Amino acid sequence: MIALVWLGSTPAALADDYADHLDRTGVPELAATEGNLGVLVLRRAGPETAVFTVISLWEDMNAVRRFAGADPDRAVYYPKDAEYLLEMPPTLEHHQVTAAVALGRGYEPPSTTARTASAT
Repeated sequence: MIALVWLGSTPAALADDYADHLDRTGVPELAATEGNLGVLVLRRAGPETAVFTVISLWEDMNAVRRFAGADPDRAVYYPKDAEYLLEMPPTLEHHQVTAAVALGRGYEPPSTTARTASAT
């Protein structure tokens, strides 16, 4: 499993509007992409800015490419993102998930094969 992690910040006054924008654009598109296993949107509010972290979970890098295109490190933006975001980082991070617990379920350690498998 692969986790994509993207961070962006907005002025605090625009945080609610940006959260709504994410709910209408990126979140449903991520979730609808074949191979997506889930999406989390985290928000940390400060007095001047709000930081959003979007974590999406994927079956493998091929699934990531179905969403991101040929370059899985490239961040995907929507036309109105520039109205909210203070910066638009061109890239994001991807990580191999080595352990995960679904809400309401017990923990099961990943197999040795999963821990040593390539992220590609």
